[in-house]
Amino acid sequence: MTIDLRGRSAMADHMVIASGRSSRQVAAIAEKLVQRLKEQTGRTARIEGKETGDWVLIDTDDVIVHVFRPEVREFYQLEKMWMPADALRSATLDRMRADHAAEEARRQN
Repeated sequence: MTIDLRGRSAMADHMVIASGRSSRQVAAIAEKLVQRLKEQTGRTARIEGKETGDWVLIDTDDVIVHVFRPEVREFYQLEKMWMPADALRSATLDRMRADHAAEEARRQN
């Protein structure tokens, strides 16, 4: 999920919120993202939280990326804090549909 922060925060222009299913997956997602950013743009990013893998923060100056384990993402609910209410409702429905589809796919395998 991407949230436009322009005009609302001086910390970044955009915030990306993503989830991994385990601490290991969260750390791997963050590592790969930082690696690709370096390869494709030559830019380095600051990264925090990779050791625990519960919540990893990647700061690229104009984009902040949060990668969470699902229960940590649910606890902090950054979407509610930063998204306008109408966009949040739409994003929540999309996320619920995606979660349901993923669960159905797991059951079939």
